[in-house]
Amino acid sequence: MTPDTLKTALGSGLLSFPVTHFDAEGRFAPESYKAHVEWLAGYDAPVLFAAGGTGEFFSLTPSEIGPVVAAAKEVSGDTAIVSGCGYGTELAIEIAQSAQAAGADGILLIPHYLIDAPQEGLFTHVKAVCDAVDIGVMIYNRDNAQYEVDTVARLCDACPNMVGFKDGSGDIGRMRQITAKIGNRLTYLGGMPTAELFAEAYLGIGYETYSSAVFNFVPALANKFYDALRAGDRATCEQILNDFFYPFMELRARRKGYAVSAIKAGVRLAGFDAGKVRPPLDDLTPAEEDTLAKIIAANT
Repeated sequence: MTPDTLKTALGSGLLSFPVTHFDAEGRFAPESYKAHVEWLAGYDAPVLFAAGGTGEFFSLTPSEIGPVVAAAKEVSGDTAIVSGCGYGTELAIEIAQSAQAAGADGILLIPHYLIDAPQEGLFTHVKAVCDAVDIGVMIYNRDNAQYEVDTVARLCDACPNMVGFKDGSGDIGRMRQITAKIGNRLTYLGGMPTAELFAEAYLGIGYETYSSAVFNFVPALANKFYDALRAGDRATCEQILNDFFYPFMELRARRKGYAVSAIKAGVRLAGFDAGKVRPPLDDLTPAEEDTLAKIIAANT
């Protein structure tokens, strides 16, 4: 898939990040993972992100990412697969190249590790990764990787294969400045957790779509919300927000790391043997998982 083809695919529908499945010893479990990705690919999601944030990229070794990507590609059919990528520049280059070799259609460059960086450093980091691969690259604006509009503009000029900009900062003013200046050179993706709560605001400033974590275990409901949002059906959106997303958010907010742990619990409840999250995350308690099961049952 060319970078331009990926750019079009990214903006054509709802996106999601499958959780990474682990066995009882905490190792990657490819067969369970493939069954889950194949199930998700049967719904309306033109791009899935393997080994992304919800896929516990931060807990995977670099050598594990290629096999995760390859497993996703094996069963995804026409659904494009984008790989997570990150850490320092040299390690990010290594991961990006291994993901491309494994068949990834693109990479999402997750914020680098630990420290803040100046704009010139961010520019050099992104350009080095873009130069190292032929596939499309998206940058993820959040935490310690906050891109100013002029930096994004320079990267667009310097990196023909940079095709997407994902935001998890919630800085609507700066994001509107970026979409106004950069225009359709990039595809813009909402990445605030949980994205559905912010989707209407992001569409209003020029973002085409967003990544849905709950698509992992309630894909039909996630598609229903997305379709209602695009159709301007506010009543349906508000009904789903009140009945599902706000109760889910209350559960998710109980403990740090539940943005991932609650999604993996949902995947287990959907019938897939996804295993536990890896440390430093921790799983929902049995009582919390029962609460999640009741939320799902009331909305599916």
